[in-house]
Formats: sequence, C-alpha cells, structure tokens
Amino acid sequence: MPHLRFLKVLVAVLAGTMSLGMVAIVALLWLRLPPVAEVPQLPEAIALPEGARPAAVTFARDWTVVVTETGEVLLYDRGGALRQQVTPRP
Repeated sequence: MPHLRFLKVLVAVLAGTMSLGMVAIVALLWLRLPPVAEVPQLPEAIALPEGARPAAVTFARDWTVVVTETGEVLLYDRGGALRQQVTPRP
C-alpha cells in the first residue's frame, strides 16, 4: 500500500500544480489584455442622422464608415459629407 499512498500524493500535487497554473494564466490574461475600448469619437464634421447612435467606426484614408446600433451602414467622405447609406434587409 505504500505505492498507493505515493500515487495519491502525486495526484494531489499534480492537481494543485494545475490549479495554480490556471490561476496564473487567468491573472496574466487579466493584467496584460487591454480593457474593452469604447467607440472612438467621431470627427465634428460628421453629423449622424437623427436618433442614430454609433456602434462601430472605421477610419480609412479617404472615408469613414459608421455602423449604427440598428445595423445601418453610413459612408462619409473625408469632408464629412454622407456619401452612401445602406440599410440592412429584415
């Protein structure tokens, strides 16, 4: 039976090591990952339609794309003029 006790100790040590490893991985992820970013501020030249709230914003060289909370896609040129508006189908 001494071999069985030794095996029990080894299993307990392995379980403890795995638990500490999981805690260390979660702690490292929590410390190193950046916080959830908020939607970037729109340039002042861009005026959204009445009642629209941005859910996502993409900036490119010559245009800005805004996806609203309703899923509508708004394409603005560099000067802030609305060039295209795409409404998703139901």
